[in-house]
Amino acid sequence: MKEKPSIRVTILLACLIIAMRGKGVKCIQQGKNNRGVTMNRQVNKTILVEGGDYYDCVDVHLQPAFNHPLLEDHKIQMEPSSIPSSVYTKPPGTYDIPQAQFTFVECPIGTVPVLHNSRRDHTELQTIDEVISKDEQQEEAGIMYLDVLYGTRARIIIYEPKVNTNSKDRSASVIQINGRQKVGRADGIGAGSWVSPSYCGDSFARFHVYWDDDLLNKSCVDHQCPGFVQVNPKFGLGGRIQPVSVYNGPQYIIEVLIFKDPMTKNWWVTYGEQNTPIGYWPREIFHFMRDNSDFAFWGGIVQGPTASSDSPQMGSCHFASEGYGKATCVGYIQIVDNKNHLVTPNDKKAFPSTVQVLIKLSLHNFFLSWTYTSCCKFIMLGCL
Repeated sequence: MKEKPSIRVTILLACLIIAMRGKGVKCIQQGKNNRGVTMNRQVNKTILVEGGDYYDCVDVHLQPAFNHPLLEDHKIQMEPSSIPSSVYTKPPGTYDIPQAQFTFVECPIGTVPVLHNSRRDHTELQTIDEVISKDEQQEEAGIMYLDVLYGTRARIIIYEPKVNTNSKDRSASVIQINGRQKVGRADGIGAGSWVSPSYCGDSFARFHVYWDDDLLNKSCVDHQCPGFVQVNPKFGLGGRIQPVSVYNGPQYIIEVLIFKDPMTKNWWVTYGEQNTPIGYWPREIFHFMRDNSDFAFWGGIVQGPTASSDSPQMGSCHFASEGYGKATCVGYIQIVDNKNHLVTPNDKKAFPSTVQVLIKLSLHNFFLSWTYTSCCKFIMLGCL
């Protein structure tokens, strides 16, 4: 296990056009924001990134999270007290897959980027609750895991599934954990890639974190409502993931870790092989996950008003039996135990989560592969 990384910040000295891992960034405004900020926050500057996304650099202490009534006296934790350790070694003969790149923004020290999507500036803004209705349909393909756990880590091969731009549906490839104490009631947090034209304004794969509060019947994405505390001044939540995988061509992954800080009990999310912190969900906002979680999910979800009747694609939209390079995969799956160690899940506690097909799976295999094909309404799980 590598040493715990610290968040490294580069001071932006001037308004320049720069390149961050292939993504152009330009400072278009400083000291003032006239794009119509709807939340109570102080904007230091606004930055335009390649593709037309605008990010407000907001004082870290004035970000939307602190509009939550339970976080009025919350003290920001700038980095995890420790990151789960692992004795995991890469199995021989496994695929060496390059990492896809996230959107990086050069916000000044002491600020964090909050997305203003320019494609939605001239349309009626919708929250995720408005995009995904209460009577939504949902189908999924992946693995459910039932046990006490303190986090999970996985790599997801990223595709850009097709979603009807005239619908309010979305297609996601995610890792997720939940805490449940009552039937039908749960807290849930997750992270991964979404394609959601009605929410994002385009059909690109974008990285999101989210939090579900069943008691309030509310879902929160990124900074869309109070809850998630970001500490990384460079990571653009809601930004594009590039490049994406090509069927029978180059494959690209994202690596995500969600875990409970053993000291503060906050739930952190990091990215990449170096486990670079993005931010966390404070312990105070949870009903059923203040101490641990009891459910994990790895896989794909299609969700929305027509997700079952006229469903979007999921993953690569090809069968798992076609294998690597053609089917979407989730790999290197680990969970965090009560000693803050990353360990291999117990396959006796894992269950396939599908609509039509149940097959025997082993979490000890290198990849769990899942696909959904909208053309023939068939969901399949398989192991490579």
